Amino acid sequence: MMQNLDELEGKGFEFPTEYPVKAMGPNHDDFELDVVETIKQHAPEVSRNSVNTKTSSTGKYRSVTVLVYAQSKDHLIAIYKDIRAIKDVMWTL
Repeated sequence: MMQNLDELEGKGFEFPTEYPVKAMGPNHDDFELDVVETIKQHAPEVSRNSVNTKTSSTGKYRSVTVLVYAQSKDHLIAIYKDIRAIKDVMWTL
């Protein structure tokens, strides 16, 4: 993900902007709560309307997408660093 963030500024990506942060892990409510609460530490304006979840076709996994108002590339890097520290996170996008 860090490489993708480096590419953003080179493609005319301007901050601050809305940015969808996505994480995938096991399909249980605590996973969604952990992701949202972690993001709220960096983006307290996140509301329930900013969160979208989707369950995999097998029902085993859940993706959580949270729309944040990213202030800078460093802001996004900090969010992703903390999300990746959640033990159940399998990948981020």
